[in-house]
Amino acid sequence: MSLHLGIELDGEGTHPEAWRRAAHTPDRLLTGRTVADRVAAAENAGFTFASFDDSLLPPGADGGPAGRIDAVNRAAFVAATTSTIGLVPVVGTTYAEPFHTSSQLATLDYASRGRGGWIAARDTDQRVAGALGRTEVTAPADVAREERDAIAVVRDLWDSWEDDAVIRDYATGRFVDRDRLHYIDFQGDAYSVKGPAIVPRPPQGQLVVFGFDGQTDPSEVDVVLVSGATAGDIADEAARAKDSGATLVFAELDVALGAATPAPSSGRLSFAGEATGLVDLLRALDSHVDGVRLHPAVVDEDLPVLARYVIPALLRAGVAHRPVPGSTLRSTLGLDRPVNRFRAERLEESSR
Repeated sequence: MSLHLGIELDGEGTHPEAWRRAAHTPDRLLTGRTVADRVAAAENAGFTFASFDDSLLPPGADGGPAGRIDAVNRAAFVAATTSTIGLVPVVGTTYAEPFHTSSQLATLDYASRGRGGWIAARDTDQRVAGALGRTEVTAPADVAREERDAIAVVRDLWDSWEDDAVIRDYATGRFVDRDRLHYIDFQGDAYSVKGPAIVPRPPQGQLVVFGFDGQTDPSEVDVVLVSGATAGDIADEAARAKDSGATLVFAELDVALGAATPAPSSGRLSFAGEATGLVDLLRALDSHVDGVRLHPAVVDEDLPVLARYVIPALLRAGVAHRPVPGSTLRSTLGLDRPVNRFRAERLEESSR
């Protein structure tokens, strides 16, 4: 099996004082150039995807700079300057409007030529509700319902345009075949969405959807992210997720390489040490998971080591998978292009 490697590039890293060890002045954190440089380094290293965490209310740390550019905007900003790396922002499911989420992510997929993804995450900070003028959602069952409904609505909106709905016939002035646009007619407990989307079906058909183990139903997403205190725990959780219908399973892994200080416990598997030890750990995980998402303690210290030593060693050993230009994120991950469900229903009706 060949591991797909992802890297989380939010902020300066997972360690609370990572900002003190950044390779730039604090005022450069919230600049497009810093984001672009890091994503370019990750792409050149051979990472399958970069992810971007998000929240309306990013926490400060020990007096360090607090701030964050919207995750989808960060991904979209680097889309045109990259060619192989997948771009996977976090977008919350508890309070964000699924119609807007669908449009934003479909646009990202167009900008990146089919390299977009989505980490569907629950909003756990109740201050987010106040910031958006929404009623707080606190009951676990309601939070789970919001996530389930959001994923279903976004997926249906991506399918609400069939692939050949766009005509662009300038001679006749016909640009869209209205018979290939569909109302999704979703009616949930908290909201309803009729559709269709305002953005044509994404280049991938459906962006790659990531969900967290223990939260999202594995059958609703393409990739399940699993955590555990030990490699054995990861193996057990991965096997359970696969048994529950998961298509792909990726391990979550905190890394602090060389002199970097490990971050406080996050509930994820953690590695602190030299590059050779990390290579050994990843080779051990290769038989249990399809990929790993790395969370560096200090981005500007750990990313160069990953690029210079870790990924080359994994490639030489045939353990890591390196994406190729022109591939979509779905094809890189070995996922088939999904059938448009509305088209399938229409063709089935016409054949009766």
